[in-house]
Amino acid sequence: MQPVQDATVFIVDDDASVRDALSWLLRSRGLFSEGFPSAEAFETMLATGFVPRQACCLLLDVRMPGISGLALFDKLIARGLHQPMPVIFLTGHADVPTAVDAVKRGAFDFCEKPFSDNALVDRIEQALAQSALNLRAREGRQRLQTRLTELTERERDVMRLVVLGLPNKLIADQLEISVRTVEVHRGRVFDKMEVKSAVELANLLQKM
Repeated sequence: MQPVQDATVFIVDDDASVRDALSWLLRSRGLFSEGFPSAEAFETMLATGFVPRQACCLLLDVRMPGISGLALFDKLIARGLHQPMPVIFLTGHADVPTAVDAVKRGAFDFCEKPFSDNALVDRIEQALAQSALNLRAREGRQRLQTRLTELTERERDVMRLVVLGLPNKLIADQLEISVRTVEVHRGRVFDKMEVKSAVELANLLQKM
């Protein structure tokens, strides 16, 4: 798998030797990383207003002094950051059941220590690819939301009935306007939403 361009792997682990080893491993595979000695340090970075705009993922130790990896993960979920920034837990054998539960709650995966370098990098690259997909989907939803805000109230009314599959005559009857007016609004909706048919419009709105 080709490395995702301009991606960052965040490493949160209280063991400096682990952070250094992971940083070296990632650098040897052409991946940029940034290390943090604690969940608190990572939270401080997030508090600066960090919003993922390029592919990234988080290698997160389960057990750390202070805020645990699991507690940090819960905060990431609450902020909706675990999708644009997939989380791979680094765990000891005793924490495997806990890590499995975290995966069920939305973590990307977990790697048990000591881990295989190749297997870990493979999962990191897959997490970065997933991050890129999630970011593109988020950008698409934001563009769609922008288009929706450009619709007038009447255009929204017409759009809602068009999506339901109603013909112009029935839309005109329901909104108590002329068929010609419906046609005009329908055309403007299609133009603003950048679609060419009611089916395409319905499919687009399902992505919201």
